[in-house]
Amino acid sequence: MENLSTAFRLMAVGMVTVFIILLVIIILGKLLTILVNKYVPAEEVAPPKQAKTPAPIPGNILAAITAAVNVVTQSKGKITKIEKM
Repeated sequence: MENLSTAFRLMAVGMVTVFIILLVIIILGKLLTILVNKYVPAEEVAPPKQAKTPAPIPGNILAAITAAVNVVTQSKGKITKIEKM
């Protein structure tokens, strides 16, 4: 019976220790966030650039893409948009 009470006491000490360590980590994390937000300047966000209209796709390339899609999908596929990556 003594071994069981020692085991429970050891388990309780371990759980309390882990709980305290996790609390310390949370508090230090919040403190670090506050300090960083206070002393490090925020990055300036550049205004978005005007989107350029893409160049039209040449007819022979469009025909090749359409033929490839038809072959792969057995003429069941439909091309809705082609973008350059």
